[in-house]
Amino acid sequence: MKDNFSSQSDQYAKYRPKYPAELFEYLNTLVINKEKAWDCGTGNGQVAQELVTSYTTVYATDISQSQIDNAWPSKQIIYSVQPAEKTNFKDNLFDLIIVAQAIHWFDFERFYAEVQRTAKEKAVFVALGYGRITISEEIDALISHFYTDVIGEYWDNERKYIDENYKTIPFPFDEIATPHFTNTQHWSLEHLIGYLNTWSAVKHYMKQNQVNPILELETKLEKIWGTEKMRKVHFPILLRVGYVNQKSL
Repeated sequence: MKDNFSSQSDQYAKYRPKYPAELFEYLNTLVINKEKAWDCGTGNGQVAQELVTSYTTVYATDISQSQIDNAWPSKQIIYSVQPAEKTNFKDNLFDLIIVAQAIHWFDFERFYAEVQRTAKEKAVFVALGYGRITISEEIDALISHFYTDVIGEYWDNERKYIDENYKTIPFPFDEIATPHFTNTQHWSLEHLIGYLNTWSAVKHYMKQNQVNPILELETKLEKIWGTEKMRKVHFPILLRVGYVNQKSL
């Protein structure tokens, strides 16, 4: 698993979008016993934070100590620095295993073996993420050009799984047809710029070219943002859900 997010972990926690409450309400209908959940690739702990309202204990792992250091604290959340593909968890432990905006970085075969080992029979597995931000036709065109033509070559190969809406990731589970969810939030231009600065391709670009490509984009965005302090921003939710059936893995 790659670690593109240890640097600027505080910015990641501040600017990355959260997931809508109705999504977790839906997931709660799928899990009967809500004793232990594993939030794998927890990052800043935002999903773990949502899970503690329903689960007795949430185990949250990440390979980045920096991310864990900036994660949301709770007595119900047990944080640890561990790779997704090899943990110290006991067998048949979890009622729910969830991965948010991280599964595309994993070694699928090894991670799914770990899911099989640590999940209870018929536990629920969730691969969760969000796609490209949309705001307005004019702003979207600017961001799309930046995404594809300016930093396009700096995206890791794994980014394709997000562009393909997680439809092409291996998914050896008893899959459930899910509703469609959209994450809508109100952001300032400052928040948008902060979010764009967390993109891994931006970091790769800066490392190679010693300049932040967001600066030029920010100037263009300022001209068309308008007088509104806050704008609605939308993220399509990427969601694959299935029951873990040990015999099928």
